[in-house]
Amino acid sequence: MVTAFGYAGKLLGVDLSSRGIREIPTVNYTERFVGGRGVAAKIYWDEVLPTVKAFDAENCLIFMTGPFAGIPGLAGSTLQICGKSPATTPEQFCYSNLGGSWGAYLKFSGFDGIVIQGKADKPVYLLIDEGIAQIRDGSSLWGRNAVEVKRILKNELGNIAKVIACGSAGDHLVGFACLSADDESSASSGFGAVMGSKKLKAIVVRGNRKVAVANPERVQELTKHIRELKRDATREEEDGPEISSRKKKVACWGCIRGCSRAIYKADDGEEGKFMCQASDFYKPWALKYYGKWNDVPFYASKLCNDYGLDTKAIAPMLTWLSRCAKAGVLTDQRAGIPITKLGSLEFIEILVDTISRRDGIGDILALGTQRAAERVGGEAMELIGDIGFKGGQTFPYSPAMYITTGLLYMIEPRQPIQELHEISDLVTLWLAWVRNKEHAYLSSDVIRSIAKKFWGSEMGADFSTYEGKALAARLIQDRQYAKESLILCDFSWPITHVRYSEDHVGDPTLESKVVTAVTGKEMDEKGLYQIGERIFNLQRAILIREGCKGRESDTLPEVCYTKPLTSEARNPECLVPGKGGDVISKKGAVFNRKDFETMKDEYYELRGWDRATGLPKKGMLEELGLQEVARDLNERELIAGG
Repeated sequence: MVTAFGYAGKLLGVDLSSRGIREIPTVNYTERFVGGRGVAAKIYWDEVLPTVKAFDAENCLIFMTGPFAGIPGLAGSTLQICGKSPATTPEQFCYSNLGGSWGAYLKFSGFDGIVIQGKADKPVYLLIDEGIAQIRDGSSLWGRNAVEVKRILKNELGNIAKVIACGSAGDHLVGFACLSADDESSASSGFGAVMGSKKLKAIVVRGNRKVAVANPERVQELTKHIRELKRDATREEEDGPEISSRKKKVACWGCIRGCSRAIYKADDGEEGKFMCQASDFYKPWALKYYGKWNDVPFYASKLCNDYGLDTKAIAPMLTWLSRCAKAGVLTDQRAGIPITKLGSLEFIEILVDTISRRDGIGDILALGTQRAAERVGGEAMELIGDIGFKGGQTFPYSPAMYITTGLLYMIEPRQPIQELHEISDLVTLWLAWVRNKEHAYLSSDVIRSIAKKFWGSEMGADFSTYEGKALAARLIQDRQYAKESLILCDFSWPITHVRYSEDHVGDPTLESKVVTAVTGKEMDEKGLYQIGERIFNLQRAILIREGCKGRESDTLPEVCYTKPLTSEARNPECLVPGKGGDVISKKGAVFNRKDFETMKDEYYELRGWDRATGLPKKGMLEELGLQEVARDLNERELIAGG
């Protein structure tokens, strides 16, 4: 195997049906697709036919690192998991990220990625130990939850072993079952159920191999520079003192400066990760039920992580259940769960267990909110309203407020949180400046300068107009797809703003400079974004081959056009920069359908896609080095000329 700088040099191919194990040279893929999402998408394109279902043996479950995994100080040890997802409607290619340390240790064990195919005839787990892979009996682990599985395997194999596992929700093929790994990291998109369908309970990696880089001195110089740029730039959450006093910051392997990732300690001494959406999804319900803060939101998050359920899918389900109860569509007796106690610890314990075992109404809820509403029928469908979206996940950062997010949402199989954050996090920092908070530095002038450098024009940061948003969307997507292939942490990259500098504007060339230092291959910003563009178009081709109808499928929920904006996460007044950086409120706004269609015209032109159909053009795919993709789509008559 050829080992290039930044890579272990090989992928592990596992066929659970035949119990076959093989090694695949990573270099077969890295020249065009780098790593992460890119390599995974190419393997998926080659191996998974569009007719394959999520739980078929022929579906691939792909675990991929990038060239920065295992290198300290870059926040590049995130793992990407890809495959056909049971959580999407229809089932299609999807992806998920996993933080913590598992990705770094996969690289230390001697592999850049793992490609899982087939189905075992009985429960198994996969052990990768210093470059040697074994399929082992996992019967005693089946039916157990993820935390217990990790404890058992670590007791057997030592704490140096890093474990990723599905909980009982995955064993029972719950459509939105997730995977849980060391450091309480989790990965969504229903891949816990895909792993369960393959009778693969866990993957254990163990090793201490080092990752070689082409220019160690330059890498060290860049990591030092990046740490300085990120000084005091951690992404904070606005917790009250009753929460923040119980939290202790923790970091993923190879982090730069840390983020809001933290361990929470409950009154009874129980500890666990408590951050972001997972810490918030049950909070308003618990506060309403108990009337004050307690540990119930923490235990709700911990339960979902242990059983292996995606909290982004549970969140809209809670709202829907509450609406159904108020409308009399579902009662405690009919549902078999105490909906009237929503917000209590008792309710979330029963709900999570019922869904994970697919018992009673849990068998319906295990399909996700949209499909569950279809099963219940009648008014239950109408009560979905504005909750949930692709992949059954929540729908934050409304297009009525940010505009650009409409294009980001329409094109993806799931919530594209990394792309959304590139916009929303900047607006949140700008909002601190508007409110005259101490040390706030991201003024209207600064955000306009950032937009010019990162989004193509100052108009990208004028949220009073649809102008400039198509270009902003394209640049954000190309950059984020490159980032998802390196793979870099969402909280740390891109470095769009800097507190301690004269103009506070970040540097979009940093990623390409690190690529050059790590791999030894010359890379500039334009070249890296072209790789992102290639991967983005490959994913578009996969989705089209699996049933996406281009422009006809590029839609948003109807409520975007009809329901006025009332509030937004972290920004209840819905304040954004307007023309010339003026402070404006989007409260009461709706997304304009006509302007959206005009914006799509511009977006398709910028992408080199057919304006009328939204299908990629043959010549554009060939220019990006995707000749085999162009041929396949052409044979299926799923491509535009030109």
